[in-house]
Amino acid sequence: MIKYKFDTQLLIEGENLDEDQINDYITEHFDGDCLLAVGDDTLIKIHFHTNEPWKVLEYCATLGDIHDVVIENMERQANGLHG
Repeated sequence: MIKYKFDTQLLIEGENLDEDQINDYITEHFDGDCLLAVGDDTLIKIHFHTNEPWKVLEYCATLGDIHDVVIENMERQANGLHG
């Protein structure tokens, strides 16, 4: 059984982005694990396992333009199906 079934990945493009602040906000406000928030002040890559990826997308969209969004269902993948 997978606790957090959606592997959520995206890029945030903007100005004055702070990977530490983004990491802290996601950690404090969203339930999940395996968080990576890496980049610089204009581009941040997010990777996060959660059951509510739409909340992460909504937050990230407030920070800048989001793109290259990938949400994969890891339960389906674990069962040999397309995620």
